[in-house]
Amino acid sequence: MKKNLKRLGLILLAIFIIIQFFRPARNINIAPAAFANDITKVYPVPDSVQAILKSSCYDCHSNNTVYPWYANIQPVAWWLNDHIVEGKNELNFSEFASYRIRRKYKKMEEVIDQVKKDEMPLYSYTIIHRYAALSKNQKNSLIDWANEVRDTIKANYPADSLLRKQP
Repeated sequence: MKKNLKRLGLILLAIFIIIQFFRPARNINIAPAAFANDITKVYPVPDSVQAILKSSCYDCHSNNTVYPWYANIQPVAWWLNDHIVEGKNELNFSEFASYRIRRKYKKMEEVIDQVKKDEMPLYSYTIIHRYAALSKNQKNSLIDWANEVRDTIKANYPADSLLRKQP
């Protein structure tokens, strides 16, 4: 029995060591072209809101993630990569200017809704990144800004271009 446990332990250790060589690509893009479609190129983002976005949103919702030390250990890196890919698919502030107007409008609505419901930033993220947890004032600032962006969009585009057509 002890021999089997020792063998299993060695096999698991070998697997752990082997998977360290299989890493996902990093979400880091500092080339100037990477910022061409950034939200700041199409809508004003006050410094206070930009600070909130950087500390609480950009790791998963931009083309530039600041990786913690534990992102170098598998399978954690895979798990983090999955969150980043999923986050960027939902909303990517680095690509926001390239979105269709209807999507921009909808994404700002979702930002408001998810911040109000404390769904963003994710609890699993704020457990480790305490600085990313939003205070009531930060939430209000982010919600007010997203409402301003929505109001700007609404003022510049016809209403039927902002809503999904119902079948």
